Amino acid sequence: MEADYQIIDTVAGLERIKKAFEREKTIAVDLEADSMYHYREKVCLIQLASKKTTVVIDPIKVKDLSLIKRLFSNRQIKKICHGADYDIRSLYRDFKINVNNLFDTETACRFLGIKETGLDAVLKKYFNVDISKKYQKKDWSKRPLPKEMIDYAARDVIYLIPLGEILTKELEKKKRLSWVLEECDYLSGVRPVLASDAPLFLKFKGAGRLKSRSLAVLEALLQFRKKIAERNDVPLFKIIGNSALMKITAAKPVTLRQLTDLEALSKTQLKRYANDLIEVIPKALDIPEDELPVYPRKKTPFLSPRVPKRVSALRRWRDKKAKDLKLDPGLICNNMLISTIAITNPTDTSSFASVIKMKNWQKEEFGQEIITVLRNMART
Repeated sequence: MEADYQIIDTVAGLERIKKAFEREKTIAVDLEADSMYHYREKVCLIQLASKKTTVVIDPIKVKDLSLIKRLFSNRQIKKICHGADYDIRSLYRDFKINVNNLFDTETACRFLGIKETGLDAVLKKYFNVDISKKYQKKDWSKRPLPKEMIDYAARDVIYLIPLGEILTKELEKKKRLSWVLEECDYLSGVRPVLASDAPLFLKFKGAGRLKSRSLAVLEALLQFRKKIAERNDVPLFKIIGNSALMKITAAKPVTLRQLTDLEALSKTQLKRYANDLIEVIPKALDIPEDELPVYPRKKTPFLSPRVPKRVSALRRWRDKKAKDLKLDPGLICNNMLISTIAITNPTDTSSFASVIKMKNWQKEEFGQEIITVLRNMART
């Protein structure tokens, strides 16, 4: 299937395609961003497709996308995406666009028990086409974009409507369509995490295992990296990677020789940042004991000794059910939800109203089975 598309880079063009797409019942949506190249990522292309028309919108040239906000929020028009989480967050972050009536083909694939759910694998499975990843990590913010990159972007989106139709039929056969639609409705409400003044280490994997002095060093390193990345407009990982930061935090070098011997940084990184780092680290080491950061811990509430037994029983049930349905166990009931149910200990299906994060489809499909598991536990 060749990509026959229009490039929309003017307000007049946006107005024209808005009218055309508003008459459609289903449209496919994809986007390209520049997260690999800039500190603050942004949407660089938005691809839309109906069964008749494919367009590639350039939001760098057409900065005001208010004309098509209602197209995305219109509940009468189905929007088909693949791996929509990132797209939903990005569209809201950059343009305050809300997406309603979403059908995410990646979610559909997971609920059909498909193991490889990347778009390239799915298109190969259903259409026997190979989607090149050649441009996946290119800088989409550059202008002008080469024609072959725009071709690549447009080609992805043209398969989403026929893919959505195929997956919908397969879900209907398995009686799981309502499950996916509810998951998609929930997915359409995800939003980007807002910036805050909270310590950066709170979002750093592994920070929770560190003692206070090491946390202070890590925070100083993270703040340094953020400052450099923001100033140079490059992603954080292109300044210093996480593994290198953790290695430096553990060693706490205070001289150039110590930092060099650690072999955590490349020669280029040492040349650029070494002198600054051996100023940053000692300052963190000089912070008074009573001013050191402490990783926040949630106090564990007192739990009935029967709760762990309920968790084990529910996991055994969940794992068997997942095997029977040929689904990932986490789709049936993830571990956090299992813990919540075990603590809440609902006695009948109406009691599930108090179980936060439990979807309606889970209550309807598995509620009675869960109650039975818990009742059997109560008898032992």
